[in-house]
Amino acid sequence: QVQLVESGGGLAQPGGSLRLSCAASGGTFSRATVAWFRQAPGKEREFVSAIFWTSGSRNSADSVKGRFTISRDNTKNTVYLQMDSLQPEDTAVYYCAAAFLGGSWFEYRLSNKYSVWGQGTLVTVSS
Repeated sequence: QVQLVESGGGLAQPGGSLRLSCAASGGTFSRATVAWFRQAPGKEREFVSAIFWTSGSRNSADSVKGRFTISRDNTKNTVYLQMDSLQPEDTAVYYCAAAFLGGSWFEYRLSNKYSVWGQGTLVTVSS
């Protein structure tokens, strides 16, 4: 079964940038929907952005539109989350997740749609 390995988290200043990576091992993202979720301390896990591996179609939460960009590299079997104009409220553990069943964008914003999860990577935005 495919496993997801995240990297790229760390400390950034407000207004700064970070890029997260999610690599698939033991399998591929073929026909998958891959998403990023995040969970801040004391809060529920929330949807950030998702991408259809086959078509490249993307969908993002309103809170990150215009600041975060999800993309994929087919040759590296990796999904990225480029995060620009970071704000303190973006501080959270970011999780990569993959779903291998069909559905709508509404469903893909729900964490229970995803069957495979990474271990999470911490992003801290602070001056």
